[in-house]
Amino acid sequence: MEIIFIRHGKTAGNLEKRYIGRTDEPLCEQGIADLKTRFAAGLYPVADRVFASPMKRCLETAKLLYPQQKAVVVQDFRECDFGVFEGKNYAELNGDTAYQRWIDSAGMTPPPNGEGKADFARRCCGSFWKVMEGCEEKERIAVVVHGGTVMALLEAFGVPKRGFYDYQLENGGVYIAECDREKRELHRV
Repeated sequence: MEIIFIRHGKTAGNLEKRYIGRTDEPLCEQGIADLKTRFAAGLYPVADRVFASPMKRCLETAKLLYPQQKAVVVQDFRECDFGVFEGKNYAELNGDTAYQRWIDSAGMTPPPNGEGKADFARRCCGSFWKVMEGCEEKERIAVVVHGGTVMALLEAFGVPKRGFYDYQLENGGVYIAECDREKRELHRV
């Protein structure tokens, strides 16, 4: 089974480099235009089925790229909850001791009132395999989600093993993997 991981298009918050997790932002005009340009260039392979985070930015991306298909919403594919850092950017948080502790931990400790990396990864990874078990071996599956969701899944299951931040995708970026359900591995195509 082939999995097409797609990070949603840009939002206003992405343009301002804000932490946008639980905020349900739509795509911005630039995000829509970028996706249409990439689509016209053939960047997004055809998919038999489409799964997406419930957030507007992911559902709008899925609709633009796969207009003939209705995305199946997977609640646990939501982005990490950034707690009190939500909606803010580095410039606004610079000098905040709680923010510095979070940065120094590489996101391992939860932000105040937010979700820690381990809990976030457990949520995404557990749901991913439930979704994959319901798919046919010969299907090509599009998974339209957030950058953090892609990074958590590939850090856990990508082969060869790499770190969380090694799997960063730009907005509208694509990572294609062959899924080995038996071994629970994702091999880059």
